[in-house]
Amino acid sequence: NLTNTDELTEMLRNQMGRHINTDSDSELLLNVFAEGMNRADKKGSMVEAVFGAMELVMKECKGGYAGMFLINGVGLVGFRDPHGIRPLVFGTRRTNEVDRMDQNGVPLTPAHMATSGKTLDYVMASESVAIDTLRFQLVRDIRAGEVIFVDMNTGNCHSRTCTPKPSAAPCIFEYVYFARPDSIMDGVSVYETRLKMGEKLAIKIMRQRPDHDIDVVIPIPDTSRTSALQLSYKLNRPFREGFIKNRYIARTFIMPGQATRKKSVRLKLNTIKSEFAGKNVLLVDDSIVRGTTAGEIVQMAREAGARNVYFCSAAPPIRYPNIYGIDIPTRQELIAYERDEDAVAKKINCDWMIYQELKDMEDAVRECVTGTNDALPLFDTSCFSGVYVTGENIDDDYFAKLHNQRNDQAKQDRNRKRALPPQSNDGCESVNNDKRDGSTSQGGDGCESLTNDRTTMTTT
Repeated sequence: NLTNTDELTEMLRNQMGRHINTDSDSELLLNVFAEGMNRADKKGSMVEAVFGAMELVMKECKGGYAGMFLINGVGLVGFRDPHGIRPLVFGTRRTNEVDRMDQNGVPLTPAHMATSGKTLDYVMASESVAIDTLRFQLVRDIRAGEVIFVDMNTGNCHSRTCTPKPSAAPCIFEYVYFARPDSIMDGVSVYETRLKMGEKLAIKIMRQRPDHDIDVVIPIPDTSRTSALQLSYKLNRPFREGFIKNRYIARTFIMPGQATRKKSVRLKLNTIKSEFAGKNVLLVDDSIVRGTTAGEIVQMAREAGARNVYFCSAAPPIRYPNIYGIDIPTRQELIAYERDEDAVAKKINCDWMIYQELKDMEDAVRECVTGTNDALPLFDTSCFSGVYVTGENIDDDYFAKLHNQRNDQAKQDRNRKRALPPQSNDGCESVNNDKRDGSTSQGGDGCESLTNDRTTMTTT
């Protein structure tokens, strides 16, 4: 998630005298925060110490992040980067002692929370559904560059913007794929935005393919269902479930190795053949990354008897890597890299395909803003547009380094290094793993000898 990890590591080790033990971004964030707390006035208030430390974090840590620190005996700190790229919300639960609440049990102002004493419980999460599940009331999203500090000793909750120029640009891929449809993010219903995306995609299909012969609309489960449903309604074509998903298979687009991904697609999905047989089928997916899933699904649809297979994506073509926490691969491994719609259609072997327009996707989110929330003038659309809100350029050395870390071969090499030590041919643990003093070697295969069998056999 952090784009200046090398600089941070050098600063922490050489200037601040701190030990960095892993390659985790979280460890760097934590060490910068700890350094800020260490610099704080020991006689000052804890509230000012926390906000001062977070100002150092916001100043030094570049990238997209949202997180929480639990300080033993002190309290809970929640924060979001200066661009609000990654999501974070907070909520409260009222008690009988609280009277300055609205009818839903939400504090009327943050100032009331700062003087609430120990009469409120607080919760923070990346999505509002977690707050709903715990039966708390959603207060709002933590804003770009904002820090929320819950003091466990006083029970008060304090908030402050800890960067001089916050500029909200939430990641639009959250609305496309990652967030649950029942979440509210930055004041926007994820479900409503996906309906809008389907509607705008249908309009583009009617514009580009006015004489289309689509018989049925089938979503690729699960995320695309909402968009596909609205698209089918707008096209006046039936919506059908043609694929059944195995819920015990991980996301295929982040799996290392093309062979593994292709095999996993077949394990992940199975067709209902009656929904394909003899029909012109429009398949709807939320997005296309490498194209592995899309290509296999098109083939599965043909094997199930589809006459023609069309494909559309509720998101624009992904042509650039994501550097803010989504494991989207390097450019050369993306199917839309240096390909237009026709070339992608040929690559995945469908009859034609259509992508969502970037402006339509942004408008789909903006049109669903409700209440008094800001109009969300900016989004992080870097994997679609190549524009990075933190200022990186696709030609920077940083992206060459990212390619060396993220490409398929590098991932497979790392997995091989993490593999367990080889065992004997018989599958027994090697005697080399015996750490006991004075252990003696056994047979050449490292397995326990049959002479150790103490059972007695009697023959008659």
